[in-house]
Amino acid sequence: MNAPPLRVLVIDDEPPIRKLLRMGLGTQGYRVIEAPDGRSALDHMREKPDLVILDLGLPDMQGLELLRTMRTRDERVPIVVLSSRDDEVAKVQALDLGADDYVTKPFGMDELLARIRAALRHQLQVHGERPIFRVGDLSVDLVRRIVKTGDKEVKLSPKEYELLRLLVQHAGKVLTHRFLLKELWSDLTDAQYLRVYVRQLRQKIEADPQRPQYVLTETGIGYRLRAPE
Repeated sequence: MNAPPLRVLVIDDEPPIRKLLRMGLGTQGYRVIEAPDGRSALDHMREKPDLVILDLGLPDMQGLELLRTMRTRDERVPIVVLSSRDDEVAKVQALDLGADDYVTKPFGMDELLARIRAALRHQLQVHGERPIFRVGDLSVDLVRRIVKTGDKEVKLSPKEYELLRLLVQHAGKVLTHRFLLKELWSDLTDAQYLRVYVRQLRQKIEADPQRPQYVLTETGIGYRLRAPE
């Protein structure tokens, strides 16, 4: 018996965008639930969708406020935000409020599908509680606190390990500078401290620190750890 299709709640007030997503996602086997505004979106949240695509520009309420409300009702559902290219502040706020990722308009369907797959994998990882994380040649044993590249054990400072642990726990998700600073130092707001530790971590786990394959930079926003394939 085939598994039922994953249900994607698309929240967008533009009919052409909803049609594009309905057709694009439908060809990949997803079942699309459409909501043109925030109120109908909250009604559809009762149906427990498997993933949400949220456009922040809604006619009846602020997209960020809707995101906050959805997160209080369901901490687990992956949420991918659609945002305009010049709205970087809103992107950062959305990620801090619990969005798993964002896609900038105009977007390509292949990129959106890849971000959806990454968000779904991330949700499974977080709630599957796998003790050993692996991506490429990198492995992180979160129980024994052992980090390896290939067969070689990597020695990290306590702060470097805490940074990597945070990235692993949210693999595939963009973590903002503000979130990482708060988690690692609580009282620091200067992202330069964070850049120093990211640079040191890359020196130890990346084959070529200048062209990182694991710890990826989201310019102006934060960092993302590559999710497992």
